[in-house]
Amino acid sequence: MATGTTARRLESYLEGAWRSGEGEGRPVLNAATGEIHALIGTEGLDFRAALEWGRATGGPALRAMTIHERALMLKAVGLKLMELKEEFYLENFATGATRRDGWADIDGGIGTLLTFASKARRELPNTRVLTEGPVESLSRDGSFVGQHILTPLQGVAVHINAFNFPVWGMLEKIAPTLIAGMPCIVKPASQTAYLTELVVRRILETGLLPEGALQIVTGSAGDLLDHVNEQDVVTFTGSASTGQMLKSSPAILKNSVRFTMEADSLNASILGSDAAPGTEEFDLFVKEAAREMTVKAGQKCTAIRRVIVPKTHEEAVVEALSARLRATPIGLPDDDAARMGTLVSLKDREDVKAKVAQLAGEAEIVSGSVDDVSLVSGDAAKGAFMAPVLLRCDKPFAAEAVHSVEAFGPVATVMAYEDAGEAVALARKGRGSLVSSLFTNDSKVAQEVVTGLAAFHGRVLIGNRGSAKSSTGHGSPLAPLVHGGPGRAGGGEEMGGMRGVKHFMQRTAIQGTPELLSAVTGQWIEGAPVRSDIHPFRKSLAELKIGDQIVTSAREVTQEDVEHFAEFTGDTFYAHMDSAAAKANPFFDDRVAHGYLIASFAAGLFVDPEPGPVLANYGVDNLRFLTPVYFGDTLQVRLTCKEINPRENAGHGEVRWDCQVTNQKGEVVAQYDVLTMVAKTWPPEA
Repeated sequence: MATGTTARRLESYLEGAWRSGEGEGRPVLNAATGEIHALIGTEGLDFRAALEWGRATGGPALRAMTIHERALMLKAVGLKLMELKEEFYLENFATGATRRDGWADIDGGIGTLLTFASKARRELPNTRVLTEGPVESLSRDGSFVGQHILTPLQGVAVHINAFNFPVWGMLEKIAPTLIAGMPCIVKPASQTAYLTELVVRRILETGLLPEGALQIVTGSAGDLLDHVNEQDVVTFTGSASTGQMLKSSPAILKNSVRFTMEADSLNASILGSDAAPGTEEFDLFVKEAAREMTVKAGQKCTAIRRVIVPKTHEEAVVEALSARLRATPIGLPDDDAARMGTLVSLKDREDVKAKVAQLAGEAEIVSGSVDDVSLVSGDAAKGAFMAPVLLRCDKPFAAEAVHSVEAFGPVATVMAYEDAGEAVALARKGRGSLVSSLFTNDSKVAQEVVTGLAAFHGRVLIGNRGSAKSSTGHGSPLAPLVHGGPGRAGGGEEMGGMRGVKHFMQRTAIQGTPELLSAVTGQWIEGAPVRSDIHPFRKSLAELKIGDQIVTSAREVTQEDVEHFAEFTGDTFYAHMDSAAAKANPFFDDRVAHGYLIASFAAGLFVDPEPGPVLANYGVDNLRFLTPVYFGDTLQVRLTCKEINPRENAGHGEVRWDCQVTNQKGEVVAQYDVLTMVAKTWPPEA
C-alpha cells in the first residue's frame, strides 16, 4: 500500500464547473493505513443554483434526445470507463476493499450502465414519448379514446448514495435516470467520495454528456433538499434512520417529491431441510454465507446477517462455517495474499463492535473475536481490520436484537428451525429485507419457503447444484431485476430493467380523438387518419408515414386448403379434420381453418413480393384468433403502418404494422402486429 502521498482536495461539479468548498476541507482517511487520503467539504456552495441549472440546462438537452440516442450516449460512456478502470481499482484500495471486492463495484457498475444502454435500445422504441398499455375505447363510436403515456419529469434526480459501492451505487442510479431523460445530481457518502469523484471526472472529460446532465456534490449536502420541487426525484441508499430523516424533509413533504429509499436490512439465508451435510447444497450454503460475511468485510446492504438452518444440521453448519471463516486471510487490500480487506473506517469498526455487544446479549460468539485479528499484512492499530464474527442464538423466537440490530460488518448469527414454517417465520422477523436466499434441491421445500418469503423480500435467490456454476449469488443485485425491499429495507425499488427507467417519468392518461392521440404518441390508433396510395411496402422510412394503409383483395378458404395445410404441416388437430368432433366442441359449428393458415393466407394477401425497402419480417406480436373461419369463408386484410422506430446506428429501422383480417361479414377473424425491418432509404445509399 503506497504511503506518504499528498491528500487530494475533492471538488464538486456544479453549474458547469469544478468547485471547492470554503476552507481546507475535512480529512478522509485511507481505511487500510489510517493516513489522510483526501480532503472534503462543500461549505459555501450554492445548491439551489445547482438544481436550477440542472433543470434549465441538463433537462432540455436530454429531452431533446430520443431514448436510443441517450442509450447510445451511455454505451459510449461505459466503454470509455472500461478503458480507464485500472485507475479506479488503484483508488479503490483506499476504501479498504480488495481487488476482488472492487470487481462488483467497478466492473459491476460499468456493466450495469452498459446493460441499461443495451436493454433500452432493445426493449424501448426510439422516441421521446412512451406509451403504456392498450388504447382504451371510451365511447361506442370510437371517437373518444384514452392512452397512458410516460414522459420525462422536468426536474433533477438527486441520488444520495452509500459508502460501500461508490461506483456501482452511482452508475446503477444514473443509468435509468439519464435514459429516462432526467438530469442527475450525485451525492456520494463522504467516506469513499474520492472514488466517485474520480469516476465522475472521467465521465465528464469524455464530453459525451450534455451540459447539466450530471453534477456531483462531494461532501455535505447542506441545504440541497430544501430546494427540491414537485418535478424532482430523490433517491437514498443508507441506514434506515437517515433515510427516514431525509424522507421527512419539509420540502419533500410539502411538494410531494418522489423519494425512493434502499435501506439496511437483516437479510437471511436458509438451509433447506433436505440439504444435509455431505450434499452439494450444504456446501454451497456454507460457502455463500462465508463469502457474504467477508466480501467488502461484510459491509454490503445485501449481506447475510441471519443464517437460518434446520435444528438437526445446526452443529454441522457452525463447525463448517467457522472453519471457512478462520481460513480467510485478512490484510491490506492490495496484498494478493489477502482475501478480506478492512471496514471503511475505524469509526465503522467501533460501531460494529458495539452492535456485536448488543447481539451477544442474546447469542454467543462461536467463532472470531471483536478484539483480536490475525493479519497477513497491515497494522491493526491503524487500519480498520476486523475478524469475521459468527454468533449462535439458541432461542431465536424469543430474541429481539438478532432480528433488529445490524452489525454492518463481517458478522452473522446462526439460528435453528424445526420445520419450513418456522424458517419462514424467522426470516419474516427481519420486518422486510432486500434479499433472502434458500439452498435446497427439493421442489416442495422451494415452493413452500419462497411463497412464504416473497411478501417480505425484494428478491429471493434459490441456490442448488443445478445453478451452482452460473448463479451470481445471494448478494448480487442485477440490472434486469428489481433491487429494494419492503418494510425496514425502505419500501423502494431500483433497477428492474426498463421498470427502473419509468421511475423517472410521469405517467399521464391522455384522452381525445384517435387523430389527436396519434399525433401525441407517434403511433397510429384505430380511427386515426389513413393514407392509401402506393403499396406501403414500396416505401422506405424516408417516405413511410404512420397511417399508410393497404386493403387487400379477398381470398376464399376451401376444404382443400385446410386439408392440404394439415397434411403439409402435420397439424391434424380434430377441429380441422373431423366434422362430428368439431361440432361437439363448444366453440365451433363445424370444421374450421387452422389459425396459422389464416395468418399465412393474410401474408400472401398483403405482401409485395418485389425486392424493396422491406428487408425482413422478424415476428408478430399479440396474435389473436377471434372468429372461427369455415370452409367457403373469404378473408381480406387491412394492413396499416402503426409505428416507425428508426435505429440510430443502422441503415434500417423497425416498423410495426396493424394487421386486421376480416371475413365476408366484416367480422374480425384475426388481429395482430406484424414486425418488419425497413430500409431508411431505397435504393440503399452507397
